[in-house]
Amino acid sequence: MATGWICGNGRILCLPVASKIAGNRKEKVLSSEHTVKLAPLVREISWSNNIIIMEKCNDDLQREFYIQMVKRYGWTKDILSNFVECQTYEKYLLNQTNFELTLSEERRIQAKLAVKDEYMFDFAELSPEYSEHELEMQLINHIREFLIEMGGDFAFIGNQYHMLVGDRDLYIDMLLFHRRLRSLVAIELKIGEFEAEYAGKMQLYLSALDEQIKLPNENSSIGIIICKSKDKTFVEYALKRTNVPIGVATYRLSASLPDNMKELLPSPEEIIEKLKFFEE
Repeated sequence: MATGWICGNGRILCLPVASKIAGNRKEKVLSSEHTVKLAPLVREISWSNNIIIMEKCNDDLQREFYIQMVKRYGWTKDILSNFVECQTYEKYLLNQTNFELTLSEERRIQAKLAVKDEYMFDFAELSPEYSEHELEMQLINHIREFLIEMGGDFAFIGNQYHMLVGDRDLYIDMLLFHRRLRSLVAIELKIGEFEAEYAGKMQLYLSALDEQIKLPNENSSIGIIICKSKDKTFVEYALKRTNVPIGVATYRLSASLPDNMKELLPSPEEIIEKLKFFEE
């Protein structure tokens, strides 16, 4: 059996009963309640965007996320389709940042959308025992592919970006600018597992950028530490007391997606709590 929603233009939009998200009775109740909540939301975005969301999304929580994103940021159907195919919903839920503690509400969502949990650098041609310098050079040599993977709103400023703090020379691996956030974005590359000291070093970079490089009409700088691997619990502890906006991500060199991505997502109750932010 299927249920239908009436959109603003009077058309009926059909979708599978949302309870298929559930694996038990409690989840079915949550899903049913969410289907009712979504009904008025579909009237607030275009028919073509609704079609993309209904065809490409598997559950109502995922659908609400993309509906709210279209409402808030005015995504066209092509932009929406690209974000769905890039698994923006899953990456939004999985990414690790301290933005809730360090950024204002109006910047927080856009900033979280700008940081993925994992980047795919399958375009990099690396030797079996590559160094951080070799990885950086491959990203520079494939700067177009790198910026596409980072997201459409990034612009490249430089690599090994030099700053002088006291008598010390600082070199940021890669410095980008995010147009929507109007923020400098410092990228630190690590070919091993995340270590807590990386967050401390990034804090120094961001403080120096804000003091020396940031223009008066720009927002505070953001840091992204991209490592080969990370322990999520360890990252949470490392970022808890850091007072500048930092995200920690990993990278892959092959195009295959992790099979356990869905298993890593929060529970339906936790996702509902995260989505409440869009209603404020």
